[in-house]
Amino acid sequence: MMKAVLIAGIPVLSLIFLFLIFLLLKRNRGLKGLLQAEARAKEILARAAEEADRIKKQAEAEAREKDAARQAEFEAQTREKRRKLSELDRRLLHKEEALERRYQNLERKERDLSAKERRLFGKEKELEALEQKITEILQKQNEELERIAGLTQEEAKNTLIRKIEDEAKLQAVQAIRRIEEETREKSKALAREIISNAIQRSAAEHVVETTVSVVDLPSDDMKGRIIGREGRNIRALEMATGVDIIVDDTPEAVILSSFDPLRRELARMAIEKLVADGRIHPARIEEIVEQVKAELEEKIKQEGENTLYELGIQHLHPELVKYLGKLKYRTSYGQNVLQHSKEVAQLAALMARELGADVNVALRAGLLHDIGKAVDKDYEGTHTELSVELTKKCGETEAVIQAIASHHRDIDFPSVEAVLVQAADTLSAARPGARRELLETYIQRLEKLEQIATSFEGVAKAFALQAGREIRIIVDAQKVSDDRAMVIARDIAQKIKDELDYPGQIKVMVIREMRAVEYAR
Repeated sequence: MMKAVLIAGIPVLSLIFLFLIFLLLKRNRGLKGLLQAEARAKEILARAAEEADRIKKQAEAEAREKDAARQAEFEAQTREKRRKLSELDRRLLHKEEALERRYQNLERKERDLSAKERRLFGKEKELEALEQKITEILQKQNEELERIAGLTQEEAKNTLIRKIEDEAKLQAVQAIRRIEEETREKSKALAREIISNAIQRSAAEHVVETTVSVVDLPSDDMKGRIIGREGRNIRALEMATGVDIIVDDTPEAVILSSFDPLRRELARMAIEKLVADGRIHPARIEEIVEQVKAELEEKIKQEGENTLYELGIQHLHPELVKYLGKLKYRTSYGQNVLQHSKEVAQLAALMARELGADVNVALRAGLLHDIGKAVDKDYEGTHTELSVELTKKCGETEAVIQAIASHHRDIDFPSVEAVLVQAADTLSAARPGARRELLETYIQRLEKLEQIATSFEGVAKAFALQAGREIRIIVDAQKVSDDRAMVIARDIAQKIKDELDYPGQIKVMVIREMRAVEYAR
């Protein structure tokens, strides 16, 4: 049994022995690795020490270089400051010397002035004595003159003053006439050149519009379709557009009648679309009219933008652009207002460029001077007042607004540009053929001209000529002198300007004829 136990314990002992041997071997390897790690650590520490020493030396070198650079910069700044201080000291020294010289000059002048003052004081005393002596002499002379002439001093003075006033008035009239003649001779050529160049370069076309428009049709059969059964189509068109549609014997055409050009244009475009579409009935008419309204609004906007592009104007308020487009469908005495506005803008800008004035102000004011005519049906006030309010609301400059406000002389001209706008407006309106005028208004204007002329004393007859652009006045030679004739001409021109509205300018010509009659008996 013991033997069996021994045999069974052998493997256990073998395992224990082997485990002990394993532990011994592992311990030996750990010691060896520890020694190797210690050696590597020493090597790393050595390299780290060398690297630290190298970095330390490099940092010390860089620090020395930076110190040297800072030292050099500090020395340079110090030298510059010393130089500036030296320059400042030198300038202060020069100023002190200059002030010293000025002080010496002032002292010398003060001494001279004191001496002159003493001399003047002495002369003043002498003059006072002399003046008193002259006064006494004059008093004695006046008394002697009064005794000889039989007039008091006051009466003689009044007589002399009246005579001097008459002579002064005569000399003033003669001087005014001479200056006017010289100015007229010099300015006439320049004004003629500037205005003719401006008109020639603008060369705007004018179309005289009426209160009717004609719409061409492809055939006379289309008239029946436009009228419709029992006239329902034409009634629908007139109701939707607000235009009277006249279907008469005119071949292949219908006539649109309305005082509102926008409505006529709306009706014209609607009828053309209906004719092209072929479907003409009340429902379709309403649909087409609504489409055309939108198209017309866009057309109006496009017309305003084209005008700005043509004149080279930028940054105009969109509302003003829309009203500019509407001016295409407005007329004044038969003259298209948009064409008139463009012409005024071009004329004013060209004259401003020639005279060296502000071209932009003249151009914008010329274009917008009648913008109120696009809204005068919807608001109260004259077109000038509406133009001023509209441009002020849309942010135009004060110079442009004032030029617009004065283009009919409602206020005094605030600038050269305002004068040019008024002149351009007159040129555009007064051009032959540009406008039409009612016969009754024309006759009234001529009669008013003659009445104004004959209201002056000394005027014998007055005749309005050249469609009211000239008035010739014959004065009584016994009552009116040549110089007085000049004064009458100027006064009549001023009265016409104050009391009469007229396009362009009116020439006032006063004629004085002297007849010497004698009889041989």
